[in-house]
Amino acid sequence: MHTTIIRRRKLRKLIPAILVPVACVCMAKAVPIVSAAAERLSEIKINTPQEAELPLFFSSEGFGIAAETTAPNAQESSTVTETTASTAAQTAAASADNPVPYPTEWSPGTGKIVRLTMQDSQGTQFFKLDQAGSVRNCTSHSKEELLEESRKAPAFSIRTDGSPQVLIMHTHTTESFEPFDRERYDPSFGYRTTDPAHSVIAVGDAVERELKAAGIGVIHDTMIHDYPSYNGSYGRSGTRVEEILAEHPSICVVLDIHRDALTRGEDILQPYVEIDGKEAAQVMIISGCDDGTLNMPDYMKNFRFASLLQQQIASDYPGLTRPVLFDYRKYNQDLTTGSLLLEIGAHGNTLDQAVYSGTLVGKSIAAALLRCAE
Repeated sequence: MHTTIIRRRKLRKLIPAILVPVACVCMAKAVPIVSAAAERLSEIKINTPQEAELPLFFSSEGFGIAAETTAPNAQESSTVTETTASTAAQTAAASADNPVPYPTEWSPGTGKIVRLTMQDSQGTQFFKLDQAGSVRNCTSHSKEELLEESRKAPAFSIRTDGSPQVLIMHTHTTESFEPFDRERYDPSFGYRTTDPAHSVIAVGDAVERELKAAGIGVIHDTMIHDYPSYNGSYGRSGTRVEEILAEHPSICVVLDIHRDALTRGEDILQPYVEIDGKEAAQVMIISGCDDGTLNMPDYMKNFRFASLLQQQIASDYPGLTRPVLFDYRKYNQDLTTGSLLLEIGAHGNTLDQAVYSGTLVGKSIAAALLRCAE
């Protein structure tokens, strides 16, 4: 009886840590973290021998450290309106007038940076693609249906005549990374900066270089959409994408490059893999699915492209990819049949790891797209 009471007391102490994992790194204005921990717990395997005794939790939904007030599957329309365009212009102007510099001094706290390599899972939501890589299916579509779609070619053809074929952009433009490898992070750092040399823009630059080197026309748009206002980022970025597509109708691929945010208790995670003797941040592709409310009739065409990229990257660089996330999300993926969101690393990764991954991913994207050339 005494032992039972002790166990119950321990359980009561553990329950809050299990059911309410929160991110320890917040934006300056305390934007709430969205947690998908409960569902991910049983279906993601981690290679962390030294941390094996700790419970695994992830406050990640594949869209960064903080969620907009609008839920992903209820994302605001990306239809161009005069009001939205005006808001986008005001946001860009405010970003220039009130920059958020990248820190030059650091004060490490008590929270750890946990290094790990995420592995493909064997859970019921997961299935392997024919050549390499896997998919996490969070929809009502069957594994068999999605496998059949994954074997189909993308719904576009790439031209190598110098015209723009790919648009790289960043809805959450200010997302940033760790400065270098260290054991503990600085809790005062919000992992946001308007300095393009230290944000996801630098990762986009690496992808851009590889596409251009392969002879593929690319536009890298660096307009800031998530500062000073985070809410409404997708509405503003959708407006911008539509403007660029109208100006450059040759574009058939839109890559929205982010970094993820993964936490476990008060610790943050650094998913990495060693490739050719150098550490690279692990990468996740997100392909949205329509539940009948998102006005995305061509979402399966995006999934075909996601499957092609996943297999190319996983074949070229084993271990670099996390499973493709196929879920009820929009993320402006209704604008082309080659629209995807790429999470390159997480906030626990170093900038060097993320930029190196951008280079590797860029090479694989180029190879995959050239297979789609006219």
